[in-house]
Amino acid sequence: MRFSMFISLLRPIGPVIIGISLGFTLSLLSVNWVEESCVLDGKASEEISLAQDGNSKGARRPNSISTANDVDADENFEPRIVPYKPIQQSQPKKVFRAKYISTELGIREHLFVGILTSKNTINTMGVAVNRTISHHLDTVVFFTGTRNRKVPHGMFVVTHGDERLIWNMFQTVKYILEHYVNEYDWFYLAQDDTYTEADRIKHLVAHLSMDRELYMGSPEEFIGGEMEGRYCYGGFGYLLSRTLLLRLKPFLENCRNDILSARPDEWLGRCIIDYANSHCVDEHEGLQYFHYEMGKNSDPSKEDNVQFKNALTVHPVSDPEQMYRLHKHFTEIELQRTYDEIEKLQAEIKNVSEVAFDGNRSSQWPIGINPPFEPKSRFEVLRWDYFTEEQVYSCIDSSPKCELRGIDRLDVADVIEIAMGELNKKYKPILHLKKQQLINGYRRFDPTRGMEYTLDLQLEAVNQKGRSRSITKRVHLVRPLSRIEIIPMPYVTEATRVHIILPLTLQDRDYVNHFLEVFAANSFETSENAILTFLFIYDPFEAQQVNQNDIFASVKAQINAYERKYPAVKIPWISVKTETPSQIKFMDIISKKHPVDTLFFITNVNTNVNSEFLNRCRMNSINNWQVFFPIHFQDYNPDIAFHNQEPPPTMDLVKDTGHFDRSSFEEACFYNSDYMATRTRMASDVQENEEILETLDIYDTFVKYSVLHVFRAVEPALHQKYRYQACNPRLSEDMYHRCVQSNLDGLGSRSQLAMLLFEQEQGNST
Repeated sequence: MRFSMFISLLRPIGPVIIGISLGFTLSLLSVNWVEESCVLDGKASEEISLAQDGNSKGARRPNSISTANDVDADENFEPRIVPYKPIQQSQPKKVFRAKYISTELGIREHLFVGILTSKNTINTMGVAVNRTISHHLDTVVFFTGTRNRKVPHGMFVVTHGDERLIWNMFQTVKYILEHYVNEYDWFYLAQDDTYTEADRIKHLVAHLSMDRELYMGSPEEFIGGEMEGRYCYGGFGYLLSRTLLLRLKPFLENCRNDILSARPDEWLGRCIIDYANSHCVDEHEGLQYFHYEMGKNSDPSKEDNVQFKNALTVHPVSDPEQMYRLHKHFTEIELQRTYDEIEKLQAEIKNVSEVAFDGNRSSQWPIGINPPFEPKSRFEVLRWDYFTEEQVYSCIDSSPKCELRGIDRLDVADVIEIAMGELNKKYKPILHLKKQQLINGYRRFDPTRGMEYTLDLQLEAVNQKGRSRSITKRVHLVRPLSRIEIIPMPYVTEATRVHIILPLTLQDRDYVNHFLEVFAANSFETSENAILTFLFIYDPFEAQQVNQNDIFASVKAQINAYERKYPAVKIPWISVKTETPSQIKFMDIISKKHPVDTLFFITNVNTNVNSEFLNRCRMNSINNWQVFFPIHFQDYNPDIAFHNQEPPPTMDLVKDTGHFDRSSFEEACFYNSDYMATRTRMASDVQENEEILETLDIYDTFVKYSVLHVFRAVEPALHQKYRYQACNPRLSEDMYHRCVQSNLDGLGSRSQLAMLLFEQEQGNST
């Protein structure tokens, strides 16, 4: 009873008691129990100095008491001045950065291909090999002992200078080790009488481990059977890994001196076996090196052998024609395999879409092609163009109807043919369909998927009993966009000097003043890296009177005036005499007076040249790769474009003021070396027919005789005032008609000409 009462009294004050007890406990725990003597006379022997050195006093412990000695020490303390010595930073090491990311990261290409050829076969079998594999592979190099002076165009040929087979093999391997071993993982060598299925070789090396010492091909026993191991027969080609070549590199000279053999492939095999301890294999990691031995005069289309169909290489190939037949056959096989894979993938997509949330609606037609473009507003709606087999009802010049011709006509015929083929494939053998006519045709270009077609066809359907009936069928087709490929381009800069060539005739004299004013403002005053050269063209009569009456005397006076005004500028000129002006004849003269690395820009006296265009001329003209033919913007005839109006001082690039003159090919940017190489290729044709120099211009010359990229595009920075050109009837028929067409197109737009005719008819009627 009493205990319970005691507990009831203690309960209210219990937390207070516990709190006080806990506070005392924590305070006791925080006390420093280390004993320290407190001596005021400063003579305690246990005093501990915490100073770091004799010149500075150490810090005391928190519970210590400073003594008199400490005070005296503070009073007698003298600071020590430490002089500042700047830290001399070492010169930072310049970091080398590779030009390409792949070089810096050590990324190498997969496959290098070397073809062993000879002087007698390089122009026949070598060319055939190059045409069948070069567009499938990145690097193809032809190795030969000696060669003719003229090398087939488009082939990279390395000449060793000796026809000995073993020496050529040694030099080939040595050349690869010196120039390509750090850039590629795999090296494939074959003879020029071997057909190589390039895509299969690439597929094989893509699945092989690059760190293996692999010697892969068609294993053969050594002649005589005395040596153990097997070498790879050269006729079927062989693969060498980069790791294997690097191991062989220190012993290559030993192989040349110590190994005797009559066959180059056997010599290489003995070298690899002796010093790299690797034998030829035809299977590695489950991958097989398939090859096929071709019979004499065999027809590839009649070969049903499974080994032939799966072959990576075929040997021997007797002549270039058989090489091309083999290439055609294997291309058809690969194409059919691709179609089969596409059908298989489409079937898989269709099966998967059936279990999707939206069912079959989730798979677009055609399967595997991007869905159609969905416009977000009425301004983004894609236009359908209506056409028949003869006419199209949407024309470039805005006329309501025009004839279906050229590539458009071929496109429509091809689409109809494909549609009929697909319909017959679907309904055979129950029905056989024949086209009677195209009732309606619609097409539009969808940038997300390609060209879409809708055809209404009137067909004759014939059943198995021979009964026929006319029916109408609507079909939809899509010509999908192919895979976008980024084409590597050589590196160019905007620092190249441009040599501007300005041809002048008697009719051009009055326009020189305006040309020089514009050019001086855009080039002379801005110190543009360009040189202007005048080309004065005299006919025979004018050339005879040049001392008494020079038709270009006023122009030469203007040139002298500008040279005095701009002392740092020199404007050279060249005089030529000819009856028929020809760009090729003029360039033959100019080309000899300039270095091979000169960048030319041929222009017209009516063209306004500025720095913006000159930079594009530098960027679009690539030596040994591309020439540039810009399409200038030409003003319309101001009397028609601004009928009964005052023309503005400056013309904007709009459709009512001018147009891009597609009929003009006068302006051109190209390097002198490219022109000289092109002229060399047309030399044989010139010997047979010298008139070709007058019937072709520079554009036609590059297109016909050069393998360079001919880049022709609209150039808004190249502006030309309206001027009626006097077309020379002595030129070729094609060049003359282009000149006439250029004059007609430059008169005005169709709407402006129609309005002018309408006003004239109204004036005549009144």
